[in-house]
Amino acid sequence: MISELPVGLLGFLVGVALATLTAPVGVSGAVFLLPVQLTVFQVPNPAVTPTNLLYNVVAGPGALLRYRRDGGLTGGLARRLVAGTLPGVAVGAVIRVFAVPGEREFQLIVALLLLPLGLWICWRTLRPPRRATSPPRPRTITTLALGVGVIGGIYGIGGGSLLGPILAGRGVPLTQVAPAALAATFVTSIAGALTYAALSLTTTGDIAPDWTLGILCGLGGLLGGYLGARLQPHLPEKSLRLLLGTLATTVACLYFTRL
Repeated sequence: MISELPVGLLGFLVGVALATLTAPVGVSGAVFLLPVQLTVFQVPNPAVTPTNLLYNVVAGPGALLRYRRDGGLTGGLARRLVAGTLPGVAVGAVIRVFAVPGEREFQLIVALLLLPLGLWICWRTLRPPRRATSPPRPRTITTLALGVGVIGGIYGIGGGSLLGPILAGRGVPLTQVAPAALAATFVTSIAGALTYAALSLTTTGDIAPDWTLGILCGLGGLLGGYLGARLQPHLPEKSLRLLLGTLATTVACLYFTRL
């Protein structure tokens, strides 16, 4: 029944559902959009990555607008994340095109990264440490963001969606993590999408994004992101952390089953 829907409408509905689910924990819906691209829409590699970034660019303002209205974007965490992920995502885009173009290698990298991260967050949530975990220092956050930005550029999620689980696991409240991570994802996705567009002009292969699919999914994400951000204040912190860990673990398992 779902497969009989027009591609554009299906993409929009997918964008709404994914963003509503992931925005409350600061994760871009692109973490699930990528396997949907590969299995449902049959987008070729490595074009799936810039299509994911295009989705983030279109969808990002929805959640950010809501978080800004609620005061969630105050403070310096978002600036520190952007300072690290912005240069990293450009480097990651180059690596994706020239060093990790194959689908199998690409999925293996993502699965190996997200599986232990997701399990760790679930474990720390259900069995919290006796001593409170001190948040990382500002310089450490920026350095971490640089490395995650590279990975985000390869994966097509901008970096913020990986920083969210890491910072949450280090004890930073999700009320701070979610807006900052989505802001970093939005800014770095713009840089990543532009990098891929430039590479597509000088390199052969399926490097340019699927513009129609990325924009339609993004419009769905624009609506879903606003709804998800509006839901966040009404959800308990423990439930949000478990959701975040479960999302990361589920994505990893999806990729392992496709290897």
